[in-house]
Amino acid sequence: MSSPFWSDVVARLDPYVPGEQPKLTNLTKLNTNENPYGPSPRVLEAIAGELGDSLRLYPDPSGTLLRQAVADYYAVAPAQVFLGNGSDEVLAHIFQALLKHDEPVLFPDITYSFYPVYCGLYQVDYQRIPLGSDYRIQVADYLCSNGGIIFPNPNAPTGILLSLPEIEWLLKKNQRSVLVVDEAYIDFGGETAVSLVGRYPNLLVTQTLSKSRSLAGLRIGFAIGDVALIEALERVKNSFNSYPLSRFAIVGGAAAFADEDYFREVCEQVVRSRETLASGLKSLGFEVLPSSANFLLATCPSRDRDAVELAARLREKGIIVRHFRQPRIEQFLRITVGTTEQNRWLLDVLAELLKQ
Repeated sequence: MSSPFWSDVVARLDPYVPGEQPKLTNLTKLNTNENPYGPSPRVLEAIAGELGDSLRLYPDPSGTLLRQAVADYYAVAPAQVFLGNGSDEVLAHIFQALLKHDEPVLFPDITYSFYPVYCGLYQVDYQRIPLGSDYRIQVADYLCSNGGIIFPNPNAPTGILLSLPEIEWLLKKNQRSVLVVDEAYIDFGGETAVSLVGRYPNLLVTQTLSKSRSLAGLRIGFAIGDVALIEALERVKNSFNSYPLSRFAIVGGAAAFADEDYFREVCEQVVRSRETLASGLKSLGFEVLPSSANFLLATCPSRDRDAVELAARLREKGIIVRHFRQPRIEQFLRITVGTTEQNRWLLDVLAELLKQ
């Protein structure tokens, strides 16, 4: 479909396709990397406390309560924190504010598929840097002329982690453009790069409360970096939407940071389940990439089995996983780590299907 009323850029867009949110019941949903465990009870209490007459008023445009909570947690100044409506909005502002230059922005050939979408929307030139044969980011390959570098850590959809020394090595070698480290999954097994922000003014770290803090439904993302980088994001945000976070998101996000014990308990449980699931898949013959996220990227144990077909058969059994029609990973399935019961059910169903 098209229309003569469209702006020129619309027809050229290849929009991001989000993971399916099915309306069916009784499904084991392992396709969108949502946390299998609910948010902290403190979050629910904080949201309930916000119900009332104050909803007729706009929320704090600066999200001061949440901004301070993030700053305290990571031992940075509030002026080094930027908030957005999910990390996707934060990333969108980053592409427009910091990555639109004469030289191309660099990112991996297998990575978060929203990156090229933002480039299309904001008309940003880009170059894909191939992962190694082991599906790892090779930081030395990014030492070329660029208008910025961005990658997830752990990478998505591979789940493979880049070490902090490797990130710092790249920062030392690449000081003329911004390096954005997208840490949506960092809490499931990695070390955040926030500790490097004070030493490298070109480093920006983004995170989300959707995964490890079980708040995908509230849409909360943030970035931490040098004050000058944050100011650029604020200028774009306030030219787009001055009130990106609702009252519920601000108080709920702050409460999530306050409950450290619950956060750690949930992350540890997900990590234990991930390792058990990986072991179970390997016992069935799957090749499983080493993951530091809350998902696994695994390929079918037999070359005569098609990943699309296997995903369809799983769906018939009430289990949804994610498949990417993308070179190099077209025979892989991305599987969200679920509860112990969900993971066991997945393994049982796969064992049954592989016998057929």
